[in-house]
Formats: sequence, C-alpha cells, structure tokens
Amino acid sequence: MPAIAEVREPIIAVRAVTKEVADATGTLTILHEIDFELAPRESVAIVGASGSGKSTLLSIIAGLDVPSRGTVFLAGRDLFKLDEDARAEQRARNVGFVFQSFQLLGNLTALENVMLPLELMGRRDARAAATEMLGRVGLAERLAHYPKVLSGGEQQRVALARAFVVHPQVLLADEPTGSLDYATGERVMALMFEMNRELGTTLVLVTHDRGIAARCDRQLRIEAGRIAGDTARGSHPVGTPGG
Repeated sequence: MPAIAEVREPIIAVRAVTKEVADATGTLTILHEIDFELAPRESVAIVGASGSGKSTLLSIIAGLDVPSRGTVFLAGRDLFKLDEDARAEQRARNVGFVFQSFQLLGNLTALENVMLPLELMGRRDARAAATEMLGRVGLAERLAHYPKVLSGGEQQRVALARAFVVHPQVLLADEPTGSLDYATGERVMALMFEMNRELGTTLVLVTHDRGIAARCDRQLRIEAGRIAGDTARGSHPVGTPGG
C-alpha cells in the first residue's frame, strides 16, 4: 500500500473571527469573519492601512483580546474555550512578542528582562539561557545595562532575545521597527528573520513596510476589517525582497 502522506496541523487557525465594539453611533465592526491558517515555521505579514484592524487581529491571535464571534486555535487548542489564566499559560509557553515600543521593564537590566519569562516558567537555568541569548543578538557586553542607557536598536534586540529565549512556537511582532531609523530597523529585522529560521518559529508580523512584508512567505492584506488579499511570496512584486 502507498505510504499515507503526513498531515501537519496548522499551528494557528483563525476561524470566522469577528470583533465588534460599541461606540456613540451604535456598533462598530473592526474585524469581519477573518479566516485563515498558518503552518508551522510559516511567516506571514499582515499589512493594511492604519485602522484596518491589523493590531486587533494580532491581539486576538495572542488571546489578549476576545473576539465577538469566532475563535482561534493555537497549537491545536481553542483559546477562547480556556479561561484567562489558561490563556496566559498558553501564551507564556508558546508565544513570543516583539512590539514597536520595546516593552522592557526600566527597573531591570537587559539580562533581568530576558530572564523574566524563564523565571515565570520556573526555569532554573534562566540566567544561563538569558546570557546565551543576549550573546546571540550581539549584546554580551550589555548584560548589566538598564534600558535607559541602551539605544533603540539595542533595546529592540533585548526584546528579541526575551521573545526567543523561551523558544516559542509562534512569534507575534507588531510594527517592530516603527520606533527605529531605517538602518537600525534593517539590522533588527535581519536578525529577527535569521533567528526565526534558526529556531523554526512561526512568525506573524504586522507592518507598514513593504520591503519587510516581502520577506515573509505570505502577505495578508486587511482592508476595513476584511481579508482583501492572501498572497504567497513571489506571486507579484511588492516592495523589494530582502535576504
């Protein structure tokens, strides 16, 4: 008998996600019936104009925001059948975050910021693992420095180290170069893609930058809360692909 092909479950499955909020005029629909899947190790850029619903979608994928209808499966688990504590545990074990504003704790050193998620997981090797990861992002000499004395690019590299140190199945990045100049942003993104490939993480990236979006396997274009396009890399020229 012929061998049965291996079927790989999606690492992320967004199912008919709708998000509505009440405003002065009634009900505002931010997301309309969003539906897509991502395979393990796949990278996708979510692109669209400001206010199109990109960041709201990212928050729902993370389980930080709750959809009005629909659901998200992360690593095979329905996030919105879990209570808030269980969703937080799922995030801690499976998801890394990188934000435009870095989100570092100012009273902790670079090393302590990267150790934090490991300590919350009860890892006894937190210091050694965090030290190694900071070395991998080029900050071996900056372990004891606080965020206020680090440049923007260095702070974002600390944030990358913190995101990757738990070896997440999924990395969610929301405009990670938005606070950086062009050259620094290019270096940070090159590092992010390099580490993402090395660790086999699934990447979901919200960006306005067409060049960055073009480096991903797919681009999901959101317009007025709906998926207006789902394009694989190389299908048509969008920006300039990077290495």
